[in-house]
This record gives sequence, C-alpha cells and structure tokens, in this order.
Amino acid sequence: MVPNDRQGRAQKPLDGGREPPVVTRRVAEEAAAWIARLHGPDRSAEMDRKFREWVSRSPAHGYAFERCTDIWTDVASMKPEQIVAGMAGAKARDTLARERRWQRMRWPLGALLAVSVVVAAYALHRWLAVAVYATEVGGQQQVLLADGTRISLNTDTRVRVELDSARRTVSLDAGEVMFEVAKDPLRPFVVRAGGSEVIAVGTVFSVRVPGRSSEGREGREAALAVALIEGAVTVQPASAGQEAGMAPQQRITLQPGERIRLAQPAAASTAPAVVQIDRPPLEPLLAWKQGKAIFENVSLGDAVAEMNRYSPTSVVLLGNVASLRVGGAYDIGDARGFVRAVAELHGLQVREQAGRLELAAPQ
Repeated sequence: MVPNDRQGRAQKPLDGGREPPVVTRRVAEEAAAWIARLHGPDRSAEMDRKFREWVSRSPAHGYAFERCTDIWTDVASMKPEQIVAGMAGAKARDTLARERRWQRMRWPLGALLAVSVVVAAYALHRWLAVAVYATEVGGQQQVLLADGTRISLNTDTRVRVELDSARRTVSLDAGEVMFEVAKDPLRPFVVRAGGSEVIAVGTVFSVRVPGRSSEGREGREAALAVALIEGAVTVQPASAGQEAGMAPQQRITLQPGERIRLAQPAAASTAPAVVQIDRPPLEPLLAWKQGKAIFENVSLGDAVAEMNRYSPTSVVLLGNVASLRVGGAYDIGDARGFVRAVAELHGLQVREQAGRLELAAPQ
C-alpha cells in the first residue's frame, strides 16, 4: 500500500522499495537552482536540454529534483504577499516541518530546505511579476494583461511586462506592438524602447523598433517610431539606469494621429537623435493587424523592407530598381506573391537563389 502525506499526495516507494540514492548538499542545491530556472521567465529549449543532461548524470540528481519539486508545489499554493514577505507565514513553517520527516535522506535537511524554498520563492515571485511574450518572423499574438490592457504583438517582437502597485512597465526589446491601455490614473503605463520611455494612462498607440531579424536585411530599419491613435502619450528620455539609445532631448507630448520617429544621425555619432513628427495615414500603419501590408506610392526599397519583416524568405533588389514606386495591398508573409506582382508591374526579372528572391531590372 502506498502511504499518503497530509496533503493527500501519494508517496511512491523508490524503485520497488529500495533505498533512495545518497544526495549531497551540493546536489540538493543544484536541484533547487534548477527549480528556480525552469519556473522563471527565461526558460528556453537550450535550458531544457541542459537540465535533461544534468538529470542523466546521476540517479541522485533526479531524486533530489523530485523532492525539491514537492516543496515548489507547496510554495506555489501560497499567496504572493506571503512569498514576498520571505516565506515567514504558517504555511511555510508547516511545509518545512513536513519535509523534515524525510527519513531516508542523508544530508542536513535544514540547509537543503532553506535553499530550496528561498530559491523557489524568488522564482515564483519573478514568475508572477514578470511575463515575457515573443513572436517569430511572420508571427503575431494578442495578449490581455491582468490590468485589462490589450497588447498586440506584430512579427519578430519580444516584450517583457511588469505590473506592480505603483506602475505598469513594458520593455520592448524588438519589433512592433499596439497598446490599448486600460485606464488607471494611479498606475502610469510606461513602454521602454530604444532609450526612450512612452508614458500613458489610458490610450491607444503603437511602438516600433528594429526587429531582431533586421540585421543584414535589405532596407534595415534605423528608427524608433511611436504613433498615437487616441488619447495622449508623452515620449521622453529613459530614466536613469536604463539603456541609452534613441530619445528626444526633452519630453514631447503627442496628439491623436501624430507619429514621432527618432533615429541616430550616424552609427558612431554621439549627436542627439534626429526627431521627426508627422501625421501618416492610419490605415497603412495599422494594416498588419488585418494581415495586410498597404503601400501608397512608396519606393520599392521601402516596400521590400516592410515585406521582409514578415517572411524568412528575403527579397533582394539588384540594380537600380529601389526607387521604383509601388502601391496596393499585399498579404504579409507572401513574399512570392508580392514579388510576382511587382515584377509584372515594372517588367522586372525574378530569380530565386540561396533561399532568397531577387528582383532585377531586365537585361
């Protein structure tokens, strides 16, 4: 018969009732660290691979991880305020007391459990407070945050979201996001991107920075762009301690329909960012939410740069064709359809080589 603990979980005997493997203090601490990493915001396929490799080294590794997981389960059932308070509540003490009944474990239990609970508690706090959302090239995602704000991620985008009692912060590492911010006068909504901060209370706006895959592509982006759809936002240099980059010299407040674009004058320049404010047509600006790219008499070079954001198959221009003008609506991600249409419009040649599509003037 398999006995149960006070929480009703079955305690299975190890390998048909044999003695469990000997676990050293170091192995126990490593197991606790793996609990924190695997439940944290930065988990990845590479992390999973390294964890499986660690488990395979010794039966003691797997056994220690299973027992630390029991602790994690108990910690996860606690309220966030108990965790932040340092696990000092009665539930934590009960967890420690129950785990001290591990009769077959051959190391100082107090030291192991302290490390396991503290590390797991820290990981849970970070997990509750920080969320990471990302899309690949051609992908899109909509997320409803706990405060009621809706964020829409465009292609090749990565954001980190932190919500607390004082402010709501989103760090845009790369890509483009549309924000529909829930009103909360006591908690400003701050988007950090490219060395700037965009501050709002309740409004709709988009922020765009160069994507992670833009390096080396035709028409590489070089600007931070903020477009205001409704409400009001201010754009200002990032707070002290944040990354340097593209930012206005002073705070700028946008009006609905306005867009601000900031760019560095040169790669190695220390001059202030170049600031441009305009009022672009909103339909092309927001067409990506309907899966479209709309061009209104734009250069072929700019159109190709936009289409390349959505497809792993790059379009490359050869010869003096970048200045040709194009228009129309195209399905994002359909690089071949776009190339065929443009080639027919301007009588260009199309070649496919090394995984890319080439558009060239006729010979």
